[in-house]
Amino acid sequence: MKTDLAPDQISFYRENGYLIFRNLLGASELAEIKEAVMQAVSSLGNRKVAGRDDWLEQNDYYDRVFVQRINLWKLSPVVKKTMIHRQLGRMLCSLAGVGGIRLWHDQALMKAPWANPTSLHVDAPYWSFSSRHAISIWIALDKATLQNGCMVFLPGSHKVCDFTSGPIGPEVADIFKTYPGLKHSPAVPVELEPGDCSFHNGLLVHGAGANLTPGWRRALTAGYMPEGSTFNGQRNILSVDQVDRIKIGDLLEEEEQNPLLYSAPRVPERAAGLPRNGRRATSVSARKNSARSKTRRTVSAVQAARAMK
Repeated sequence: MKTDLAPDQISFYRENGYLIFRNLLGASELAEIKEAVMQAVSSLGNRKVAGRDDWLEQNDYYDRVFVQRINLWKLSPVVKKTMIHRQLGRMLCSLAGVGGIRLWHDQALMKAPWANPTSLHVDAPYWSFSSRHAISIWIALDKATLQNGCMVFLPGSHKVCDFTSGPIGPEVADIFKTYPGLKHSPAVPVELEPGDCSFHNGLLVHGAGANLTPGWRRALTAGYMPEGSTFNGQRNILSVDQVDRIKIGDLLEEEEQNPLLYSAPRVPERAAGLPRNGRRATSVSARKNSARSKTRRTVSAVQAARAMK
C-alpha cells in the first residue's frame, strides 16, 4: 500500500475537501482485496450489515443505485488488514488534521449494469458521531468512469455544510433544497483506475452517475472518525444491543466495533522536561548558573553597604 503524502496534497484536501490518490494498491494487493470483497459480499446474501439481520436489501430505488454491504472487515481478514492498516491511519490523520483515527464502517458499493445514479448527498449527518474532521476513502476495484458512474465532488462544500440531513432518493439535486447556496457550484468528476482511490471529507457534497454500461462498477469504501468521537444518538449501523449500552456523549471506542488505526504518540511529561508534579525540571547547569548569580548579587549588596558607611 502506497501511503506517502506531499504537503501540497494535504493542503489541497483541506481546501477542497477531497483528494485523488493514484496507485494506492499494487496489482497483487488489488487482486487479493477484490477476491476478498466478493467472498464477503456473497456470504452476506441479502443482509446489508455484517452482524445484523434486520437491515435487508429491498427492491426499491435506493437498492437499485448500488449493491451495498457493510462491515466486511468483520468477515474478511484481508479486508480488515487493508482498511485498518496503520500507515493508512497515519495518512488519514495527516489529511484530516487529527491525532488519531478509528474506523466507523467499511462498505462495498457496487453499481450493477444500468444502475441508478447516486443523488448528491453528505455522509456525516447520517453517522452516529458528529465531526467536521470525518473522512472517507473510496477505492476503485474496477475502472470508474463517467459512463459507469464515477464519483462527483463539489469542491469546498465541506466548509458550507453542517449536520443537517436530507433525503437520498431519485432526485439528484435535492441537496440544494438544504443548501441552496451551492446550486451553482462546479462539479468535479473523479475517474479512477483500479487500485486508485479518493478521499473526501464527511461534509463534502458528492454523488455518482448512473452506470450506463453492461459491466459492474465496484468499489470498497470506508468512513473514519477522529479518535475521541462520541455518540450523538443516531443508530446508523449500530445494533440494538450496542445502542442500548451507550448514551449520548459516550466515547465510541470499542475495538470490536470501531478499531483504532493510528494514534499519534503522546510526549511524556518527563520527556518534555516536566516532572510528575507538573513543574518544569531544571538542568544541573541551570541550577549552578542560578546559584552563581545569587552569590554575585549578595557580594554586590555587601560592597554597596560598606561604601555607605
